[in-house]
Amino acid sequence: MEDSEALGFEHMGLDPRLLQAVTDLGWSRPTLIQEKAIPLALEGKDLLARARTGSGKTAAYAIPMLQLLLHRKATGPVVEQAVRGLVLVPTKELARQAQSMIQQLATYCARDVRVANVSAAEDSVSQRAVLMEKPDVVVGTPSRILSHLQQDSLKLRDSLELLVVDEADLLFSFGFEEELKSLLCHLPRIYQAFLMSATFNEDVQALKELILHNPVTLKLQESQLPGPDQLQQFQVVCETEEDKFLLLYALLKLSLIRGKSLLFVNTLERSYRLRLFLEQFSIPTCVLNGELPLRSRCHIISQFNQGFYDCVIATDAEVLGAPVKGKRRGRGPKGDKASDPEAGVARGIDFHHVSAVLNFDLPPTPEAYIHRAGRTARANNPGIVLTFVLPTEQFHLGKIEELLSGENRGPILLPYQFRMEEIEGFRYRCRDAMRSVTKQAIREARLKEIKEELLHSEKLKTYFEDNPRDLQLLRHDLPLHPAVVKPHLGHVPDYLGCQLGQNWRICCRISGRAGMGAVAVSPLLRQASLPVPPALRGLVRPHKKRKKLSSSCRKAKRAKSQNPLRSFKHKGKKFRPTAKPS
Repeated sequence: MEDSEALGFEHMGLDPRLLQAVTDLGWSRPTLIQEKAIPLALEGKDLLARARTGSGKTAAYAIPMLQLLLHRKATGPVVEQAVRGLVLVPTKELARQAQSMIQQLATYCARDVRVANVSAAEDSVSQRAVLMEKPDVVVGTPSRILSHLQQDSLKLRDSLELLVVDEADLLFSFGFEEELKSLLCHLPRIYQAFLMSATFNEDVQALKELILHNPVTLKLQESQLPGPDQLQQFQVVCETEEDKFLLLYALLKLSLIRGKSLLFVNTLERSYRLRLFLEQFSIPTCVLNGELPLRSRCHIISQFNQGFYDCVIATDAEVLGAPVKGKRRGRGPKGDKASDPEAGVARGIDFHHVSAVLNFDLPPTPEAYIHRAGRTARANNPGIVLTFVLPTEQFHLGKIEELLSGENRGPILLPYQFRMEEIEGFRYRCRDAMRSVTKQAIREARLKEIKEELLHSEKLKTYFEDNPRDLQLLRHDLPLHPAVVKPHLGHVPDYLGCQLGQNWRICCRISGRAGMGAVAVSPLLRQASLPVPPALRGLVRPHKKRKKLSSSCRKAKRAKSQNPLRSFKHKGKKFRPTAKPS
């Protein structure tokens, strides 16, 4: 390790193993939030920190947490292994991301510090086994942590030393207020706490009163989004909803937007409508939403980061359901039933190298716009945000610009110069595609994707091998019965069979004149339950068995199939040179 590579972190007095991990991650200097928060945290102070999305908040609490745990084990008295750190996050995806970051920072001290993620409800049995080993740090959502505390598989009253609440402004909007209050009853009276948030609102102030003790507030003097030299923000006014679809089709099909892009919509139904619309033009996209299992959502993010595909359609975390304080959100808006209330995309999830964020639907709040735009222009990379606006949404757009501008009176969202008349030739194609995306098609697409995810599940493969009949229930070709089923349509009456025979006889005559011979019957027709019309029985002979070949015919056929280069033998007389006459 070269001293110059980790110079920015060395003055903080960190463990050499942490410095090595920081160097491996390529961090030459700490970000502003890391520079201010880490020294205060190492002094044992409670922190209330606000920093914009993508500013390194996760490392700002993970580094001091690991440093305190390593220092205690190295210098403190030998005590029983127990859970010392707890990280609360609002979504399962954020839990996996926080766990991954802590594990990367603990690469060179993995034997001394163990991290467990208990956010997935379907793995409760394996989670209890992991918690029995008493990891040093536990990451999870408030509901899952409370569940383990109530089942006595997790005990924190006598051991917890450090509590972290990440994305604090989102916890109450996800309906975790009651869980948080119940969870605090299982914690000790004295512990160090960090509250990390992208915005300060009433929910964060309420959490501050519940959790923190004489905190130091870090309200960094920085814009909530990167400057115009790094992040370019545009708006385009579309006169109708059809114009929005037409413009998006032109931007993607003509490659006017290059690189990875995120498309944000306000409802789950809209996300599938947009995906089916783009599929009409062979533009591949995928939908990331709360209906999919946790592993599937994380797999989509992983493949997107690895470059398997370039476009993801996402629903904003704030509009998966109307925020209802004090109640769990089991249902969202119309069309969003059964979405996972602990699944969110717009906040905190780390998408790598996103070139553009397209707000196909205008964000419902200025805070939602900030979190959406925060998915691009991360880690000093450039980015673009393009917002589609209808004339009726101009007033709401003005509120977003007012929050973004602050004291600077200049315009933030510049007009996107695009002449719609240049793409009028594509409008008829756009209308045809929009007409084909019906509500029935959207429902079937959502159901099909969930079924496919279930079929691809690794856990279900062995089950379906032992229970093949259950697998038949998930087939996609089963009848949907969208309308009244009429049983008489299931068989063909005799008079239609006679007419069918006459049509077949005509086809045979035509094929005979063309030199094609007799009509060949496919195996599917042979297996069908419909009888062959009498007029064709002598011609088609679908059930007549093939004649068995004689032994001589079989030998001749076998000889033809052999390789002549291997089987050919010359049986003529050998050539003998004649003696030359004397």
